[in-house]
Parts: sequence; C-alpha cells; structure tokens
Amino acid sequence: MSATQQAPVSRPARADERVAAVGLWRRLLVKPELGSLIGAVVILAFFSVQSSVFRSLGGVANWLDVASTLGIMAVAVALLMIGGHFDLSAGVMTGTTALTVGIVATQLGQNIWVAIAASLVLALAIGFLNGWLVTRTGLPSFIITLGTFLMLQGLNLGLTKLFTGTVIVRGIADAPGYHSAELLLASTISVFGQPFRVAIVWWLLATAVASWVLLRTRFGNWVFATGGDEVASRNVGVPAARTTITLFMTTAAAAWLVGSITAVRLTSVQANTGTGQELIYIVAAVIGGCLLTGGFGSAIGAALGALVFGMTQQGIVYLNWDADWFYFFLGAMLLLAVLSNRLVRRYAEAARR
Repeated sequence: MSATQQAPVSRPARADERVAAVGLWRRLLVKPELGSLIGAVVILAFFSVQSSVFRSLGGVANWLDVASTLGIMAVAVALLMIGGHFDLSAGVMTGTTALTVGIVATQLGQNIWVAIAASLVLALAIGFLNGWLVTRTGLPSFIITLGTFLMLQGLNLGLTKLFTGTVIVRGIADAPGYHSAELLLASTISVFGQPFRVAIVWWLLATAVASWVLLRTRFGNWVFATGGDEVASRNVGVPAARTTITLFMTTAAAAWLVGSITAVRLTSVQANTGTGQELIYIVAAVIGGCLLTGGFGSAIGAALGALVFGMTQQGIVYLNWDADWFYFFLGAMLLLAVLSNRLVRRYAEAARR
C-alpha cells in the first residue's frame, strides 16, 4: 500500500430509530391504563387501612358489584370515545331497556325472554340511529345524543305512566321464564362462602372481549384510526362511517345488558333509572386513559376506572362520610385524569420523534 493511500476508517453503524430499544419505564408510561391502575391501588390501600369491612370478603363483593354494571358501560363508552365520539344517551338508555323489559313482560304478558329480545332490538335501533345521524349530518355526537337523551327521558316517563299509571313498573318476577333469566343475569356465585353477583362475570367478559377487539382485530385498528383522524383514515380505506355506527350500536348493546340485569335483579324499574349515569361512564373512561379528542385509550383502563368508582362509593359509605364527597371526588378525578392523560400523550408523541 502506497504512502498516499490510507486505510478506510471504520465507523460504528448508526442505529435505526425504528428499531431502537425502548426502556421498560417508557413503555409503561405510555400505557393508557397506567394512571387508573395506580389510582385503583392507592384507593384500595387507603380504604383497606381505614375500614375492616371494606377489605373483608363481603366488602369486596359489594364494591365489585357496584363497579360491575358501571364497568360494562364504561368499557363500551371507552370504545366509542377512542373512536372520537360521545354518547350522552348511554345512561338513560339503560333505563329505557330496563323499562322495555318490564313493560313487555308485565303489561303485555310476554315471556321475559321475549321482553329481553324486544329490548335488545330497540337498543340496537337507537344506537344505529345515533350513529347514522352523526355520520350523515356531520353534527357533533354530543349534540345528537343530547337530543336522544332528552327524548328517551320523556318517553321513559310518559310510556311508564301510560302503561302503569305510575312512574314504576312492578311484577317482573311474576313473568314467565323469570327464573331462567334470573339465573343468567341476577344470580350469585359463591367464593369461599361469600356470594358474588354474576354481573361481575359479565363485566370481566365485556372487558376481555373489548380488549381483544381493540388490540387484535382489524376493527380495533379502524377504531383507533377513525378517532385519531377520521378524514385521513377514510382516505386510506377505513370504513369510518360503518365503524362509527357499529360503536354506537355497541354502546347501546351494553346499555341493554345493564338494563336487563337491573330489571331482572330488582324486579321493578323506575322511570328515571339511569338518568345522570352517562357522566360517570365518561369519567370512568377518561380515568382509564381515554382522551376526549379520541384515538387513544384502553378497555382495561376503563374497567379500572369503574373499579375506582366502585371502591370509592362503597368506601365512603363504610367510613360514614357524607355521600356528597363522592361527587367532589368525581370532579377531582376527572380533572386529574384529563391533565395526566394530556401529559402522557405528549410524552408518547415526543418518544416517537
């Protein structure tokens, strides 16, 4: 080799940022359900220390029962929020479906399974209408479902008075087929001698199915894409309108399940059942990591958000606190969740750059 020639200098290969190693803490931090998990652990520890009843097996059964029906709806609402929409009629729809079961079974004399099936058809029709109006008109889902909320609230009261002369439907336990419906929707499962409501199983099943759909199916990709940027998702072939309608129908189906559980368990339904619960569903989903702007969230997180509310609601009772503190907690948790989710989203976006 001549003196004028130099050996090539070897340089270290540049790492591809697309396959760069990501630390465990960073991976955990961008998980949408992390905040709700931490909150659930903190609340569990706090009330367990303060109340022996809360940490007893009977106490666990009680706050899991409260969280179960709330959790079924929170998971469905979370899917809808990830898709970029809200459903303010979700709470009153649980009352509508429960009243439908009661009226068809008691006033029309039908088998309770016929009543439950009729309630499902009605719920899916309302969900389809909500989704169709949102996609066809371009109006915010907040406005569309607010109108649905007000109409259902009036129908619940008016039709209940028309059929029963009062504001309550009674006698569901006397309907044909009631005992089989009770076994499926309102029975208990004994664990170490303590009865746990079967609604808890429905809640876990709904959470598992929703998580699988979001993370393992093409439809789940469509949900995230539609909520992230509907126009861009449509341009790359995502059926945004069909996805939105399906999400509204999913929320309606969850309301039907909760309404059926309520009707069969209580054997009577008041006309105002479910009114106001829609805000708690949304807050539970936000605590679980869902962004108000869509495109980000978790079904498991929403279930944990419902668990937070179930533990708090029962924990306040066990400690003999004023129940009004629950609503203070509701507002405080909403603000904290929105702020923390915003920070996590910014961190996640910065980590991708």
